[in-house]
Amino acid sequence: MTMPLALTMGDPAGIGGELTLKAWLARRHAAPFVALDDPGRLQALARKLSLDVPIREVPTIDVAAGVFRDALPVFPVPLGTPPVPGTPDPANAAAVIASIEQATRLTLAGEAAAVVTNPIHKSTLYGVGFPHPGHTEFLAALTGTALPVMMLASPVLRVVPVTVHASLRRMLEMITVERIVAVCRVTDAALRAQWGIPAPRLALAGLNPHAGEDGTMGEEEILTIAPAIAQLRAEGIDAFGPFAADSMFTPTARAGYDVAMGMYHDQALIPLKTLDMAQGVNVTLGLPVVRTSPDHGTAFAIAGQGRADPSSLIAAIDLAADLASRKEATA
Repeated sequence: MTMPLALTMGDPAGIGGELTLKAWLARRHAAPFVALDDPGRLQALARKLSLDVPIREVPTIDVAAGVFRDALPVFPVPLGTPPVPGTPDPANAAAVIASIEQATRLTLAGEAAAVVTNPIHKSTLYGVGFPHPGHTEFLAALTGTALPVMMLASPVLRVVPVTVHASLRRMLEMITVERIVAVCRVTDAALRAQWGIPAPRLALAGLNPHAGEDGTMGEEEILTIAPAIAQLRAEGIDAFGPFAADSMFTPTARAGYDVAMGMYHDQALIPLKTLDMAQGVNVTLGLPVVRTSPDHGTAFAIAGQGRADPSSLIAAIDLAADLASRKEATA
């Protein structure tokens, strides 16, 4: 990989800054990255947590890789006000958004290899007029992507929710044959192109208990999910199911597929976070850029205390580097 990864700040009142510092300390095991952050706040945080991380502000991204061995390169994104750990401040919302925008712009321009995002606090952004449900939808808007798809991946499991940031009531309206087919197409294409899996196996979960029990516990499996599977198989995509969600994540079941397609957010994410929270990575499929993120939130309750575990961010950095390298080699 010839370019650094672009790492966003996340909410400065959360654990993102600490994770960034600790990821640099583990740099022998991570690809070079540049933090799009406020250098002063990272310096102050490193001193507070007694982390020996030299901070070096860089004027352009192209020098970051050369700096990375000896110091954490930071492309400056000034904050509106000094952050207070655990207390998100709307005065810093513009900087949080700008960090994501700049990371995406740099990656689209070919100056950065991929986008890696630290966790944001969505409600704080909503308070200043942020119109997107989360990172996934914002990145889609920034890149002109019609259908971004969220995948969470770890060494033991990959999952994709067909619907993401929607209430259960709204989710029921969103589960259609067309949406299931579209999300599965994006997933299948990404597994082929980015993961190098020549014939991905997509296992679809049912929506209802026992996958509907032949219609006695709900008809969505018969009327919606099964027709979607039939259409996908007619297109040459190895989709199968629907399976009862309470039994499709056992070790034996997981050996039979490459990705589990859940119908809604928690159905897909709870198994992965239970099995491998530390190594879980959020990947956005369907974008023209590689984007990964740790699979956890801002963790305000432990922010600024030196207790945050950087494992998921390091895994996100490693996966972004792998995917970006494969993309670069293919191009």
